[in-house]
Amino acid sequence: MLNIDDPREVEKTPAIWRLGFRPFFLGGACVAMLYIPLWIISWFLPQYSLFQDQFWVKVIPLWWHPHEMLFGFALAIVCGFLLTAVQTWTNQPSLKGWPLAVTFGCWLMARVLLLMPFELPIWLPALFDSLFLMISAFTLWRCIFKVKQWNNIGFPIMLILATGINLLSYYALSERNFTLSQHIWQGMLWWLGLIITIVGGRVIPFFTAMRIKQTKPDPIKVVEISLILLMLVFVFQGITKFLPADIEQGLLAAAALLHLIRWSRWYPHKTLGEPLLWSLHSAYLCLPITLAALAWNIHDENAYRQLLHLFAIGTLAAICLSMISRVSLGHTSRNIYQGPNMSIAFVALILAAVLRAVMPLLWPQYSQFWLWAAASCWTLAFGLFVWWYAPILTKPRVDGRPG
Repeated sequence: MLNIDDPREVEKTPAIWRLGFRPFFLGGACVAMLYIPLWIISWFLPQYSLFQDQFWVKVIPLWWHPHEMLFGFALAIVCGFLLTAVQTWTNQPSLKGWPLAVTFGCWLMARVLLLMPFELPIWLPALFDSLFLMISAFTLWRCIFKVKQWNNIGFPIMLILATGINLLSYYALSERNFTLSQHIWQGMLWWLGLIITIVGGRVIPFFTAMRIKQTKPDPIKVVEISLILLMLVFVFQGITKFLPADIEQGLLAAAALLHLIRWSRWYPHKTLGEPLLWSLHSAYLCLPITLAALAWNIHDENAYRQLLHLFAIGTLAAICLSMISRVSLGHTSRNIYQGPNMSIAFVALILAAVLRAVMPLLWPQYSQFWLWAAASCWTLAFGLFVWWYAPILTKPRVDGRPG
């Protein structure tokens, strides 16, 4: 950790507010652990739901579930990672102390307001969600601009784009336009896929090469640029559907091939002994598999929607879980490869992805069973993280340094 903090101030700050990864990793994991059981109980057993009829007056379950998984869970992890990483990248202080607490409070307030069992104006949670994202974007921009580190300027721009997409989702809710909502969820999934493409392309081969003591392969420039452009196209295609299905099919197939080529160069076969490595590789592999499956099923709307969960769980959630497990150890000065064994959690998420996305297509008559089984695996995975890592995230670094 770089010496950019006043130790006297750090000592007064509760550990949870000393760097962005701490509250946002723990908060995002708690949302993941709690919201999937809440969703499936509310859907299949509404008589036992904590939220009865009043809850659905303004916020209906078909909107709430994907919105909270994307903007509640996933973006908490993304912002926690970026607010932590930007300090390392730029040697500039990131959010901490009361500004971090306020930013996290905005994120938390949006989650709470969407669960209130009485009517509230929709603009209220939208306001807090926007504040959370815009403060995060401004913090990234400030750190990057100060040292003119233009290669990372895309991250605050992407958070501003996410703010716009989120506001559009609230508009769709207010208008009860659920066709638009479905398009927004697809676009936001690929926005997160773009983040994974950029960040995963940096950290997965780097982490792997360091651990197995091999030279990190140089990226193939045409592959890297092509993948970023393709993922950007998928973001706008998801929201607008401006391309014909046959063209989208070709682009999906091309992206699948390029991602597979990229992944194969990162020595995935040499990571099987390290859960914090093979979990990243298996999650990334799920991205080209999903893209290929979507291309194959481009004209089957039901299969297409189901298979998006293969990416959402198998890639997005799995990479989030692996990264927060690793970063939480590294940034609290613990040995990354001697922390809690998360193998069961990583395997549980792989099972959840298959049970949710694939099994209902093969045996649709048992769909309810597959959904309950997938929800159980998901909850186990994030429950294990909360159990093992809550004490780590809420206590000071073991070496006594800031962060």
